[in-house]
Amino acid sequence: MKQKNIQIDESKIPDYVTRVTNTLENAGFEAFIVGGCVRDLILGKEPKDWDITTNAKPEEIIPLFEKTIYENKFGTVGVCMPVADVTPADGLPVADMHETDNNITHETKYYILEVTPYRTEAKYSDFRHPDEVQFSDNIEDDLKRRDFTINAMAYNISKGHIIDLYKGQEDIKDKVIRAVGSPNDRFQEDALRMLRAIRFGTTLNFAVSYETMQAISDNSNLIKNISMERIRDEFTKIIMSDNPMTGVGLLQKLGLLEYIIPELEEGIGCEQKGAHIYDVWEHLLHALEHAGSKNWPLEIRLSALFHDIGKPRTRRYDATKNGGKGKYTFFGHEVVGFKMTKMIMERLKYPKDITEKVLSFTRYHMFFSDTDKIKLSAVRRIVQNVGRENIWDLMKVRECDRVGMKKAEAPHRLRKYHAMIEEVLHDPISVSQLAIDGKYMIETLHVKPGPRMGWILSALLEEVLDDPTKNTEEHLSELVKSMEILGNNELKALGERGKEKRDELEQEEIKKLHMKHGV
Repeated sequence: MKQKNIQIDESKIPDYVTRVTNTLENAGFEAFIVGGCVRDLILGKEPKDWDITTNAKPEEIIPLFEKTIYENKFGTVGVCMPVADVTPADGLPVADMHETDNNITHETKYYILEVTPYRTEAKYSDFRHPDEVQFSDNIEDDLKRRDFTINAMAYNISKGHIIDLYKGQEDIKDKVIRAVGSPNDRFQEDALRMLRAIRFGTTLNFAVSYETMQAISDNSNLIKNISMERIRDEFTKIIMSDNPMTGVGLLQKLGLLEYIIPELEEGIGCEQKGAHIYDVWEHLLHALEHAGSKNWPLEIRLSALFHDIGKPRTRRYDATKNGGKGKYTFFGHEVVGFKMTKMIMERLKYPKDITEKVLSFTRYHMFFSDTDKIKLSAVRRIVQNVGRENIWDLMKVRECDRVGMKKAEAPHRLRKYHAMIEEVLHDPISVSQLAIDGKYMIETLHVKPGPRMGWILSALLEEVLDDPTKNTEEHLSELVKSMEILGNNELKALGERGKEKRDELEQEEIKKLHMKHGV
């Protein structure tokens, strides 16, 4: 057994983990933290998940702890810890357990820390789960079944020793994702590992080794045996990484994308010309990369990746365009893309709320194509179509589209889009901002409905615009009483003056919005 000293900040290891390993060791067993948590500690990160492995068998683990869960064929025992005893508990699963005290049943929440015996695994008939699990007495057997070298290390907390049989520390130093042993064997055991290799590469900013990439390419068709939910989860982690363009590019290069989102490959070599310097495939990748660089959420990244997915199916060449020089057109690609995206989102089983947003953004991303022709009434309609709460996210997708055309800053017209939307969303200066309204005037001040009441409200608005501190129910009520005795002509003049004041200030507000965006 190889043991190496390593500099690990043990302050990052929670007390509840140490308590469990100490309990196992005090009972005469070995205990290690293993896998991704060791990798993260070496990288100086705070691990989100904790796994403990031991030479104790399930029937030996269970009696050592007050409360456990054991309901699987892999030998994993869940050690239950009251929520109050665990700080912090990020990443730990939670179980709600019904308990009875003095004939009273109540529900108690427990965090679950998993402890698994050393084990070896046999054939994987479904390319995901072992057909048979056998427990082992030595940790070497347990480590050799793991996926990648960076995840095949174990750390003994009490001794401060690491067991690294496959040069995982060296690969971390060199920033390499490498399969343990034969990559073909690892991927034929569990085909999801192919996606995990790319996911670790993108999330850690590591390169995937040549041998590992070759094995992914050779075995890519095995991904068909994995559930779409599992594929979706890994795909999501890839596009939510800091390197989404690299990740999706690798999926395509290594032959996995054709089994996940083959529609994207239709854009490879589909030239656009005009303002575009990239083909459709490259454009979508660059749009996704921009969303990633802005740290925008999942629905923006998916929309950026799919927004022009309908272009290859709608591309036509029109020789009469571009002054007779000819031009590609893509009329209706947003509608075709909407239908294609719907199929993709349903295939990957994304939640309804995410799906609805991505479909909406894909369908309406072309709306802001020409700010010289678009009118505010049309902007109001698009706000109504996507919802006030989503309009700025649609603008983010539009920005990804524009920036993805060529390497340049967001263009001037993006600023104009923003100004027009803010103008539409801007709450106009109106009598609704007054501390009293028509209903109050009728019911409390006994003002009769009609033109006079409208003139009074406009006059009150002028008063408040000049001095906002006067916008109180008490002050305005007194003003109403004083205006009630005025004649129609005098009151109408006051009302007209109030409207002029409102319009003047409203125009000033709109000018400020335009100046804010430099348009």
